Amino acid sequence: MKTTRHLTALLLAAALIPSPALATEAPCYRGVNLSGGEYGERGGIYGTNYTYPSEETIGYFAEKGMTIIRLPFRWERLQPALGGRLDEDELKRIKDTIGLIRKHGMAVLLDPHNFGYYDKTQVGTAPATDAAFGDFWARLAVEFANQDGVLFGLMNEPHDIKATDWLDAANAAIRSIRAVGARNLILVPGTAWSGAGSWEKDVIGGANGTVMLGVRDPLDFYAYEVHQYLDADSSGTHPTCEGAGAAVAAINGVTAWLKQNHKRGFLGEFGASADKDCMSGLTEIYATMSDNSDVWLGWSYWAAGDWWPATEPFNVQPRKGPERPQMRLLAEVAKAGAGTCSAVKPAGK
Repeated sequence: MKTTRHLTALLLAAALIPSPALATEAPCYRGVNLSGGEYGERGGIYGTNYTYPSEETIGYFAEKGMTIIRLPFRWERLQPALGGRLDEDELKRIKDTIGLIRKHGMAVLLDPHNFGYYDKTQVGTAPATDAAFGDFWARLAVEFANQDGVLFGLMNEPHDIKATDWLDAANAAIRSIRAVGARNLILVPGTAWSGAGSWEKDVIGGANGTVMLGVRDPLDFYAYEVHQYLDADSSGTHPTCEGAGAAVAAINGVTAWLKQNHKRGFLGEFGASADKDCMSGLTEIYATMSDNSDVWLGWSYWAAGDWWPATEPFNVQPRKGPERPQMRLLAEVAKAGAGTCSAVKPAGK
């Protein structure tokens, strides 16, 4: 009964809530992570050690009502030497994949899936200095500057980096992106895995909720990306959801923080198995974001991808057999809203 009640509220909310500044209806970004491009080591062979999603997979999620794909890749593969040119072959693979995603009418969130490191060197530490991180983003931003439907996620889950140090790196990347004329929407994570549950806790070098208010974007066209899983330790590594209540509370907490500080948020990773408690928690999280679409731009579920095994409890990649309950819920929620967000800020605004 609880799940049914929340889903009903969610569907009604998606249809009735007034539009926020960036959206015609919201959360306008509703999607999945298509994992595979981040697999393996930097020297991995494409098609053997890592992959990007096929058009069949992309088309499937478009048909299910998804409006965004978060696309992970490895920084080291795309830029084999810090300060150097982007690898042409890897860049082409990413461009080709973006082309397929856009062909099917979805936006794409570029995701250097590096956890705040280049190889094993922490961002902000030589040679992976803030300037090197900014250089990478300048080169990448030039390739996709002002392309409709392309969002820039600065980094996946920085960790073990002081919040103050990460803020410096993030601001360096933002300056570089804007310096090359790119007006794309930027998603900014915090440190400590960008966890929603720890957003206002001093985990390392200050709380994200305090320190990351220091983000500086001359266009003021960014949002904060947080992640949240529903298992007991919020790691996303267990099939049961003893932490579902805590996860819902975490999203409620970030919602309040966004409202208090007049900011916008995006839930870049979350996921769970088809366990009863997991499904109830997922439904409540969707309802919270829909009820607060003035501050939530959307979400992308973790995960799917052509190489994800059927044995993975969180997996919603289509396989032979019945569709997973998580995917059915995703599709219901996704199709409840029909709005789109602008991924590029118009000139003069």
